[in-house]
Amino acid sequence: MAVANPSADARPYAPPKPPAPQQPPMAGPGYGKRSAPDQAPRSAGDFAHLPAREAYIAAHLDRLPDGAAMDHKTLARELPYGQQAVRTALRVLSEAGHLRVCRERVSAERTQWVSRTYFSRTARDDAWWSAFLRGDVPQATRVEAGTLAGAVAGAKAAAGTDAEAGAVATAMATADEATPDAAPAPPSRPSRPSRRSPALDLLASVGHADPRMALSARECAALEPLAAEWLARGASPAAVRHALVNALPDVVAAPGAFARRRLTDRMPPEGAAPRPERQPAPRRIVECTNCHVPGPPEALPGGLCRVCHGTAPAAGPSPEAEDAVRRRVDELRAVVRDRPRAPARPPKPRSGRG
Repeated sequence: MAVANPSADARPYAPPKPPAPQQPPMAGPGYGKRSAPDQAPRSAGDFAHLPAREAYIAAHLDRLPDGAAMDHKTLARELPYGQQAVRTALRVLSEAGHLRVCRERVSAERTQWVSRTYFSRTARDDAWWSAFLRGDVPQATRVEAGTLAGAVAGAKAAAGTDAEAGAVATAMATADEATPDAAPAPPSRPSRPSRRSPALDLLASVGHADPRMALSARECAALEPLAAEWLARGASPAAVRHALVNALPDVVAAPGAFARRRLTDRMPPEGAAPRPERQPAPRRIVECTNCHVPGPPEALPGGLCRVCHGTAPAAGPSPEAEDAVRRRVDELRAVVRDRPRAPARPPKPRSGRG
């Protein structure tokens, strides 16, 4: 006879928990998706101009966070489409102006290159993508994050304090009527220039190269014309810095006077040819979305190379060129075959042992 378990009936029923949302696969640090700037707000008709499959994949890409993997193999594991279908869809999205693939340096100081895919729910033309990949983001539609946050905060504050704002405005108007001859506001101080000259920045950095030559702000301002003259005569900032910190005595009692003497005595001659400045390496190199061949943006319209566009010239030389090459090869072979050969050298006699 089976014995009933009294604790089984007392156990409360717990419904099954819904599955936790899966985190999309992320690319390596620095790789993966990047959202393009100046996108329109998300709406239901963002991708209505695309075919059904491409619109479905574009909506999925739009929801991915920055840093998510964007290769067709990873996307095929998340979507109900195969790898080739996803690859074709990415090519269509590139031609429609929704994404670009590029190689990008991590920073100006490092030579590490990463592969990134920039996505925009707002379709862009080739001119916009070329300007963006050069670092020239259009300024007309750029929205600063601080301005946007301030506007949102101001709207929230204004929504809840309309009555208080009206009372404050009435009180201010009453105060203005009571005191018509208010004293004018004191003039504001002139703003400090935001950018300093390269010569002044150079003098300020000398103390970092050698603490014995740390210059004060007054000394930097007094020596600025001399340093500017060095730069005008073609000297590089490194050469000026080397002239100031090379072979210093153990103790520099007056760095300002010492720097003035060196800048005056070691001034380079006039008319010296300036050293050509090295052009910085490009920060971004565009890649074909389909075959990942690198190239300038002008050579990849729609983010695709000429081969993937189907506009590449016919491969292989013409029959006339092939015949000319064969004739030339036959002539060279005949010259080598008919060239007289030098007589063979007689073998050297072996020295006998004895």
